[in-house]
Order: sequence, then C-alpha cells, then structure tokens
Amino acid sequence: MATTKLLQASQLVTTRFWRILFLTMLVVLHLSAMRGAGDPWARALMLAHFGLFIIWQPFMRGEQRLTAAQLVGMVVIAVATLFFLNWWLLALWVSVFAGIVGGKVFLFQARWLQRFYLVVLFYLIALLLLWIVPNTFLGKGLPIEIQLLAQYGLPVLFLVMAVIPAEAESSETPQVVDFLYSTMIFLLLMVLVLGTFAFMRVGNAPYAQALSYSLLAIAAVLLLLSLAWNPRAGFHGLSMYFSRYLLSIGLPFEQWLYFLAELSQLEARPERFLKEACAGLARLPWVSGGFWHTAGESGDFGTVSKNSVEYTNQAMHLRVFTRSAISPSLIWHFHLLGQMLGEFYVAKLREEKLQQQTYLQAVHETGARMTHDVKNLLQSLNVLCGAAEREQDASVLSALMRRQLPVIAQRLQQTVDKLRKPDSDTGRFITAQAWWDAFQRGYQNRGIDFETGEIDDTTLLPKELFDSAGDNFLQNALRKSKLDDTVKIRARFECSGTIDLTVTDSGIAVAPGVLHGLLRGPVPSEAGYGIGLYQTARLAEISGYSIVLSSNEPGKVGFTLKGEAKRPKPGS
Repeated sequence: MATTKLLQASQLVTTRFWRILFLTMLVVLHLSAMRGAGDPWARALMLAHFGLFIIWQPFMRGEQRLTAAQLVGMVVIAVATLFFLNWWLLALWVSVFAGIVGGKVFLFQARWLQRFYLVVLFYLIALLLLWIVPNTFLGKGLPIEIQLLAQYGLPVLFLVMAVIPAEAESSETPQVVDFLYSTMIFLLLMVLVLGTFAFMRVGNAPYAQALSYSLLAIAAVLLLLSLAWNPRAGFHGLSMYFSRYLLSIGLPFEQWLYFLAELSQLEARPERFLKEACAGLARLPWVSGGFWHTAGESGDFGTVSKNSVEYTNQAMHLRVFTRSAISPSLIWHFHLLGQMLGEFYVAKLREEKLQQQTYLQAVHETGARMTHDVKNLLQSLNVLCGAAEREQDASVLSALMRRQLPVIAQRLQQTVDKLRKPDSDTGRFITAQAWWDAFQRGYQNRGIDFETGEIDDTTLLPKELFDSAGDNFLQNALRKSKLDDTVKIRARFECSGTIDLTVTDSGIAVAPGVLHGLLRGPVPSEAGYGIGLYQTARLAEISGYSIVLSSNEPGKVGFTLKGEAKRPKPGS
C-alpha cells in the first residue's frame, strides 16, 4: 500500500510539477558548482542533485523495478559523488547532462517545450565554459567580472525557464532521448574542453584565447564536413553513404523491396497480400509484432510490446511494436516502409476493382448481344400462348401451358427491358401472399418442400427482387439435386414484422475459396462466376433488403433474403 502511494506521488511530481522538479535540480547543481568541487556541502548538494535527476530521468518509467546492476550503478555513482568529486568529474557530468538535454531538444515537436530545453542547454554550456572548466584548468578561475556573471547572471535563466509556457510531457509514454544527437553534443563538448586544455598547455595561451582557438577549429571541421556531405561538385558526398547506412539499420531495404515485389506477383487478393506482407515484418530483428486493419478486415502478428510506431493512409492502418524505443531515423525509415506497403495495397485494391468492372462490362455486352435472340424467343412464346388460349378442348398439358407460358413471357419481357435500359426503374410491387402462391406454382412437381410461415397480406414486395432472389436460390439448389438425387430442398417464406425468404438444401457446402468473394462480386467456381447472386445482392441492397449465406455446413446450405415489411400508406 505504501509502495503504491509512493509511486502515485512520484508520478504526480514528474507530470504535474515537472517544471518545479527540473528547476530545483538545476538550482541544486548551480549551488554545488558555486561552492566548489572540494567543499563538503557541494558534495552533499551534488548527491541531492543526483537524487532529483533519478526522479526526472528519461530512461526508465517510475513504476519499473530496478535490477541489481542498476542499483549497484546508482550506489557507485553516489559513493563517487560523496568521496571522489572533483572539477574533472563535475565537468564530465555537466557534459553528459547537456548531451541528454540536447537529445531532447532535437526530438520534441512542441514549440515551447523545445525552447525550454534550449534555454536549459544554453545554461549548462555556459556553466561549463564560464565556471567549471576555468576552475579545472586555472585553479583560480576567470576574472572577477566573469565569476560574478556566472554566480549571479546565470540564475537569471532560471526565471526565463519558469515563465516559458512549456507544455507538460505526457505521462502515458516514457520520455525519449535521441541517442545520436546526445552523443554528438557530448562529444563536441568534450572536444571543445580538451582542445582548450591542449592549446593552454602546448601553446601557453590564456583560457579565453585557447577557448576561441578551439571554437574556430571545431567550426572549421564542421564546415569541411558540411562541404563533404554535399560537395555540389559533380560527385556524391557523405550524405549518400550515410543514407545507405540508415537504410540498412535493422532492415535490408533491397531485400524488403524484392519481397514486396515477389509477393505482389504471387498474391492477387488485397487483404491476403496485406496479411502476408505484415507477417513478413516479424522477420526484422527490431520488430516484435504488430497489427493492421482496413475498411473490411484486420489482423495481427507477433507479440505486443510497450514501444510502437504507427503508419496510416487512406486505405490501411499499421502499427508495429518494437523490442526497444527507436530513434527518429528509424521512425522515418518505418514510415517509408509503411508508405511503400500502402501503395502496393492500394494498387491491389484498384486492380481488384478494375477486374470487377471488367466482369460487369462483359456481362453487359453479353446481355446486349442476347437482346435480339430473346426478342425472337418472346415472339414465339406469344404465338404459343395465343394458340393455347384459343384451344377450348385442351388437355392437361394445354392447361399447364396456359398457366405457365404467360408468366414466362412476362419475365422475358422484363429481361428485354432491363437489357435495353439497365438503369430504368422497374419497381413493380405485389402483395406477399400473391407472390408466394405464384412462386410455389412455378416450381410444382420439382421435389421442393415449401413451408409457409406467418404472412401479412397487406405487405407489398418488390416483385422483380423476390422473383430474381427466389429463382437464383432454387436454381442453385436444383443444380445440386441433378448431381445428387439424395439432395433435399426446402423453401420457407415468412412475412410479418420482417420478411424472410430462405432456401436450404442438403448438398455440399460452399468452398472456402468461393466464400470470401460471394455476394461481393464475380467469383470463379465449378458452376460459373456467381454473377446472378451478385446482381441480386446489389438489387436487394438498392431496395433496402439484404442477402446473406445464413448457413454453410455440409448437409445444410441456406441463402436468405430478409428485410423490413413495407405496407401501403393509408389512402394510397
């Protein structure tokens, strides 16, 4: 219980009162440096400064348990601070501290928080060069004016830090320090200090002059490096080699490109391609797992960790968990990787859409070519219907013809109309009982078991939709019964609060390869491309209904058309 309260108090201090904690840490450091490295009170103040730094430190979360090695390291630093503190150790610590703060300066995107750490970095460098280094080399420090500036002028920066409206750092994620930037700043400070020491000892130059020489030498080296980075002289500089190095940090870039290109040729389905590509990320040494999701599907791979990086575009979202916190260069690297994966996935989506449009165009062109043949068949059927109606002493066959042929003629006429004008509205409505009676008559003596549920005769049905759905359902079931005489077919219709038309058969289940795209688009199968079901599903969606595969088990395969019952308005 006490540990929990202490942890909560620590989190409160480091989040809500982080500025007070940080300023207190700097004030204690300043007082310790002003008293001198050999003063006992200075060593006590440095020990307090180190304790405040442990509370603020950006490397470990507050609730994390310390290992034995970490605990021993802290004890060693505390003992060294108490018994062995000198100006060299103090200079080393301030340089390390400046490197840590500098690593946060280049990382934060928040404007005021970045400026706050810039002021802190300026204070630490000024304290190092104006007070600590002169006392290390000279023993008596700089002139009294510079000492007064260090003692009473630098604390003015504390007031500047206190009034800067810096945003509080989030407590949800641990603070991050860029290792590369921190190392560069630390090394530059070390080179500056040691270069100054070299000029003072070898050239017998005063401290200010030696410091100026060191600054000029470092500036010249940086200028030469900048020219070598991008020489603009007709040949490539160091930037090209450094970029190649970045592209090989934990991720063989060329191998990843080859993997995506090969997978793109082998896998045509977009979701399957994305799943396999994301699973391939788990092979990278710095990736522990992740998850992805699109508009229709989602998936995961590997294991979850506390460090993650995300990429999102208009078609997909990808989040990858890493084994440790990654630097900005690797974050940029991952965004490039995610962008490539997203472009491949969007290309797959476009390819699938183009393929569906090609199928639909082929169906439309085929229907246009069939219009003439259907018209001829319709004329023949009309003649046959007229002859059957004029025959007074007709047999049972003639009676059947009189009952069935007009219905066939009507449907053929509707087909011709749809082929001529695919966008025309043929929304003819019929009462539920009348449609169900006509539907049963059309499939008499076909071995179908019809089951009638509760029917509200005031409900109106879109005749074209229910004719198309019922015919497709039964034709698919009858096709199975032709191959297997033991297949039983049952059609059930119910129309009360909701409309439910279900056709089930005892045949084989729909294959998994066909199931994924069924009712969404044309799918290749042994019996065709499922175009009839696809078009009926689109018509149902337009009319406010839906078609689903209600059951798909061996011996029980069923399709269902369902929707809300529509009744005529009073007075219509």
